[in-house]
Amino acid sequence: MDATAALAGIGVRVPDVLLPTSDLHAWAVVACDQFTSQPDYWQQVEATVGEAPSALRLTFPEVYLDEPDPERRIAAINATMSDYLNDGLFAEHPDTMVLVRRETRHGVVRWGLMVALDLEHYSWDPDARTLIRATEGTILDRLPPRVAIRRNAPLELPHIMVLISDADRAVIEPLIDATERLTQLYDTTLMLDGGRVTGWAIDSPDDVDAVAGGLLRLHQGLDPANPLLFAMGDGNHSFATAKSIWNDVRESLTEEQRTNHQARYCMVEIENIYDEGLEFEPIHRVLFATDRAAFETELDAHCRSFERTAAVTIDEVLRAIEEPGRQAFGYVDAQGPAIYRLDEPVASIAAGTLQRVIDSLSERGAATVDYIHGADVTEELGRAPGNIGLLLPQVAKDTFFASIVADGALPRKTFSLGEAQDKRYYLEARKIRR
Repeated sequence: MDATAALAGIGVRVPDVLLPTSDLHAWAVVACDQFTSQPDYWQQVEATVGEAPSALRLTFPEVYLDEPDPERRIAAINATMSDYLNDGLFAEHPDTMVLVRRETRHGVVRWGLMVALDLEHYSWDPDARTLIRATEGTILDRLPPRVAIRRNAPLELPHIMVLISDADRAVIEPLIDATERLTQLYDTTLMLDGGRVTGWAIDSPDDVDAVAGGLLRLHQGLDPANPLLFAMGDGNHSFATAKSIWNDVRESLTEEQRTNHQARYCMVEIENIYDEGLEFEPIHRVLFATDRAAFETELDAHCRSFERTAAVTIDEVLRAIEEPGRQAFGYVDAQGPAIYRLDEPVASIAAGTLQRVIDSLSERGAATVDYIHGADVTEELGRAPGNIGLLLPQVAKDTFFASIVADGALPRKTFSLGEAQDKRYYLEARKIRR
């Protein structure tokens, strides 16, 4: 089998991976879209990194997006990328996938495989039927700052996690059993309770053939009219940014040039949704500068009726909203927690109903919103005067792919693969400019 051609037919490429030769503990930094309401976390990252080479200097933490003169930070990012390349900071591993073992601070282990995906096979349209697609609504307003960073960047450092539905565990899991014979590329602890990450090179023809064979079997089992092979798990806006840039670049290229152009691909970590260590977490919401009366007035316009039940603890709320029956979500403000149960809501899941409520409040200037990983942080922020925390129920893994195929993308920011510290940390890099 010509593995390269077979993989290309399903939107996959074996990447040329760059790995830093510096201290990896200081290098690896959590995804930029985490801790967006907690600047103290990023201050701790700065203190941990100090003057060491770090992915912190190559990314734009979203907590800083509203700072004055963002163009200055973007220019510094691109200049530092070039400096790191020119200084020989990276070791290159051509034609290499990376098997990734991630152990979280709780001792949970999950596995993934670094590959490059073909942006020609991706769409963020909620009704898309492409091989690679968004699983949640894409907020196009979030793309411009990312596009500004990537447009002139010589490197990409991905935090994107993409799901495959491999019930037979035939793509990634056979590699796990082979780690003793594989070449270990890195092994490091991750800063600030990030756990540990280890990577092995997947570069032999036999191993690449095996991966290709597994992915091809998955593809052959799909509905040709709706062939969802790769579902965005995390980092969709970064992938959409790469697509936006590629759409611009491709217009100036010949068909032959488009075939292997570096910007056509985006490096990601694919993960099996059936991996026991892959934890789906709901993404909660915090509303700022509003109150319960304004929230309930808007909620009433998005369901026939609702019932509010006071609770003592957040744990009580989280248990209650998982109970079958009426659509439900959790609530917390300065007066304490509660459970809301809805009759005839406007959307089929709580995330959809709440998003419509939030969008309406935001459009009228009656509230602002942030999307929060972790019930504890949501409670802490929600209890502050003038704030409201909204807690969502879990998303079912076993019906995830089927629901996307049947109904299209979920409401934006519905789920997350683990809590903030459990996300991908920037470690591997890839050249995206010639």
